[in-house]
Amino acid sequence: MEGLAHPFGLDHLLAMVAVGVWSVSALPAHKAWQGPATFLLALVLSALLGASGVTLPYLEHAIALSVSLFGLMLVMAAKPVPKTFGLGLIAAAAGLHGLAHGAETPATGFAGYAAGFLLITAVLHVGGVGLGMGIRRWLAGRSGTVLTTLGSTLGVAGAYLFIHV
Repeated sequence: MEGLAHPFGLDHLLAMVAVGVWSVSALPAHKAWQGPATFLLALVLSALLGASGVTLPYLEHAIALSVSLFGLMLVMAAKPVPKTFGLGLIAAAAGLHGLAHGAETPATGFAGYAAGFLLITAVLHVGGVGLGMGIRRWLAGRSGTVLTTLGSTLGVAGAYLFIHV
């Protein structure tokens, strides 16, 4: 149950939804799955490191800034950037989130906890992909404005989280 609940912290929730929206907005349609897949893989690998005691100073601050990073990525989604650069940023941010997940592994063990947070993370990514597809389909003429507004909101939210860590 702890694994199912953990991703609903505001920083994790915003980041995971943003990955889905960015993937639909910045990647070719047949490759939109790569953003969430990259996040999930980096998340679980870094969670294993976190569970074994690896940590970084100011980790929670860095996680808050990752929300702002994803906001910037949404603002820039319409501008062509190398796909590998965007996916690399996703992997780096997921690594931060994973270290935090792993450090909070309950005494009941890693496997069940990881299954829970991976499941919820995937669901949140699907929600982000759905939101991105909705923006593309129903707000196509205003998608740039919507993504800029959404990205700017994430940027402010990340700054707020950073200040309040």
